[in-house]
Amino acid sequence: MKITALMLALVLAGCAAPPIDTSSFPTVPADFKEAGTQWTASKPAEAQPRGEWWKAFDDPVLASLVLRADQANTSIAVAAARLAQARALARSADSERMPQVGIGATALRGDGISTVNAPAGNPRNVFALAGNVSYEADVFGRLAQASRAAELDARSREALLQSTRLVVQADVAQNYLALRALDAERALVRRTLAAYRGTLDLTERRYRAGDVAELDVSRAKTEVAATESEALALDRRRTELEHAIAVLVGEAATSFSIADAEWTTALPVIPAGVPSEVLARRPDVSAAEGAMLAAQARVGVAKMAWLPSISLTGSAGQASSDLSDLFKYSSRAWIVGALFALPVFDGGRREAGILYASGQMDADVARYREQILVAFREVEDQLAALRLLSEQADAQDRAVQSAARTTALSDSRYRNGLVSQLELLDAQRSELRNRRSALQVKSAQYQATVGLVRALGGSWGERT
Repeated sequence: MKITALMLALVLAGCAAPPIDTSSFPTVPADFKEAGTQWTASKPAEAQPRGEWWKAFDDPVLASLVLRADQANTSIAVAAARLAQARALARSADSERMPQVGIGATALRGDGISTVNAPAGNPRNVFALAGNVSYEADVFGRLAQASRAAELDARSREALLQSTRLVVQADVAQNYLALRALDAERALVRRTLAAYRGTLDLTERRYRAGDVAELDVSRAKTEVAATESEALALDRRRTELEHAIAVLVGEAATSFSIADAEWTTALPVIPAGVPSEVLARRPDVSAAEGAMLAAQARVGVAKMAWLPSISLTGSAGQASSDLSDLFKYSSRAWIVGALFALPVFDGGRREAGILYASGQMDADVARYREQILVAFREVEDQLAALRLLSEQADAQDRAVQSAARTTALSDSRYRNGLVSQLELLDAQRSELRNRRSALQVKSAQYQATVGLVRALGGSWGERT
């Protein structure tokens, strides 16, 4: 039965990988919605190597922690191992397209063996030494398609490694910056506690002089004790953050510590006009794209299971009944052959394989689309957060200045006996609350900046 060229073309078209419908993918705008006129169009202060975005914070401790995490973080180590596995599988798939060569030797003893040409009852020996060659002719491209799918898997794993590294770096930075914010808040609370103790001493002296009632002393003691409790709560939170950083850098929490220091970390300004195509370099988006294309290739591989396979084999060597004659010219032997196999009926196994591969491709296409949507949302979230936090910081600074002035006036009036102690305590509490709120807003600005770096896929400088 002859197969015409047209029929063969139709068969090959049916076995090709199906196209991906890109109409459902999100439309990529020219710029982000939140990248408005309030952004400062300036580059980072110093030229930075690609990807070393944490250097813009100008904090040696932060830089040291990020480098330690790159070297010892367990999540990065697992991702690197997964990449090595994927590369090995890609190499294995590619090797199927090459001739397979082997050498074998046999030594047999038996009776009635046809190749020995000896009568029954006279056991003989058979010795053989041969080289074997086999090669599957990839006429329809099945092996090439499988190799491409494995290569795309490896590329996806490489992107996942970069994504894991970026996530770890961002986690280290955010935990460290939160710790430094706590250091500043703890220092503020300690200064306020010292002020409360001074107020308590003054109130006790005035009580002994008969100028105030015992109620005023009790109120001052309550304020001191409550502030001491808040200071201890901040100490506990700092310890937890320190332990979290220890895990990120791959060290035991028992022997890990970060010295208390003044919060001098710079807050970098990400330049205006960040184009939306930066999402194409996000490693998680790249990984999702690679997985989608690999799944597409595997649908083609599954369809090609219906096509015939052609294998070429060959063997050449020496065979003899006597070991001493094994290497003589007369003992030479060779054989060549070709195998043509065409599937006919398998109970639906190949069709099920096509359905499974198609379902996997549909899932990976949906995941890729979702990853793009998530990427846009994360960038817009952080851009909006930074814009609003900047306005909130200005308003909170005004509140701090007003609260500090109120406390100074109340303290002066209290010392001169013009107002009650309750008014002074209210003013002090208000100032402390507003100063802590200002520190929390500042901390949120740092967190949002790191979050934006993570959402953009790393450094925002010149990209190659």
